[in-house]
Amino acid sequence: MDVTVTWYLTLGAVLFTIGAVGLLIRRNPLVMFMCVELMLNAVNLTFVSLGDDLGDLGGQLSVFFVLVVAAAEVVIGLAIVVAITRRRMGATADDLSVLEG
Repeated sequence: MDVTVTWYLTLGAVLFTIGAVGLLIRRNPLVMFMCVELMLNAVNLTFVSLGDDLGDLGGQLSVFFVLVVAAAEVVIGLAIVVAITRRRMGATADDLSVLEG
C-alpha cells in the first residue's frame, strides 16, 4: 500500500479533532495545554506533508515558526497555571478570576 499525502492530511485532521474536542470538554488547565499542543502538531504535520507534496520548503519554515509560538505558549501558560495553583489547590480553567487584583 502506497502512503500518499491524503493519509497524512487525514491523520492531521483526526489529531486536530481530538485536540479540539479535548480542549472543549476538559477543565484541567494542563490537559487543555496538551490539547492545544496536539492541535499545533496536527497543523505541523499538515504543513510538512503539503510542503513535501508540492516540493516547497515553505511548509517546513512554517513549522519552525509554529514551534516557536508553541514554546512561548507553553512558558506563559505554565506560569499562569503555577500562579493559580499556588493560590488555590485543585484549580480549574474556570478559576482565572483568582488572579484578579
